[in-house]
Amino acid sequence: MNERNDPPAPGPSPWEAHYAEPPGTEPGLGHKLKKLLAPLGAGLLLVAQFFAKLKFLVVPLFKFLPLLLKTGGTMVLSIGLYAVSWGWRFALGFVLLIFVHECGHLLAAKRLGLRVGAPVFLPFMGAIIALKEAPRNAWIEAQVGLGGPLLGTVGAAVCEGIFRATGNPLFRALAYTGFFLNLFNLAPVGFLDGGRIVTALSPWLWLVGVVILVAMLVTHPNFLLLLILAMSVPRLLFLFRRKSEEERRYFEVPAAQRALMALLYFGLVAFLVAGMKLVHIAPEALDAN
Repeated sequence: MNERNDPPAPGPSPWEAHYAEPPGTEPGLGHKLKKLLAPLGAGLLLVAQFFAKLKFLVVPLFKFLPLLLKTGGTMVLSIGLYAVSWGWRFALGFVLLIFVHECGHLLAAKRLGLRVGAPVFLPFMGAIIALKEAPRNAWIEAQVGLGGPLLGTVGAAVCEGIFRATGNPLFRALAYTGFFLNLFNLAPVGFLDGGRIVTALSPWLWLVGVVILVAMLVTHPNFLLLLILAMSVPRLLFLFRRKSEEERRYFEVPAAQRALMALLYFGLVAFLVAGMKLVHIAPEALDAN
């Protein structure tokens, strides 16, 4: 009987023998979980590194979120409400002029080291920027008050320049409106810009502002004028009550600063009156041509 001599089964290669698990060392549950979770951990690490690099973009976005909601949101709301009466083009330009005006206050306050909030638009009442700290004296208050009309006047003048370059009457209407709004804000009464500016000249000028406001209210009855007059009452009462030493020092302004503020204030008033006259009569001259 012949026996088959089958060749022996091949043994493990040297590589396999070197890396093979020795008997009795099969991987347990913990080892298997470790192998399973290792790729997941590596993926989470990559995601964490990715977001760490994005923090330079995400953090500023969250810092500007209040600005987007308060300023941007109220701007859009104001444009929408104004557009119902005036059309969206004029409404957009009108709100941008108000924004430029408020940026003047913002820049002046920042230059003086005052902390301020983001502009908030109040439909049919303009916009406000809240000071987070009170000015230390009347000179600082006047500078913040003057910043808005100064930059707002520049914005209106730019509209007139665009009109002269393009002939588009929309920009002439915006220029006239801008000059008028900034001139109105210079009325020396209450919380209007003029009321803040004249604190560096003499708070008794608030009485002149009240006379102007009452005259406007009689000739052009308007709820907004009435509201401004009502909100001016506390400052008027302040004029006639006994003041503390600190309150008296608040209004102490050196003569040179007082003269400079008077020049800027009355000079800006004169410029705005001239600007309104110019843009008002110019269309008639153009039609004649």
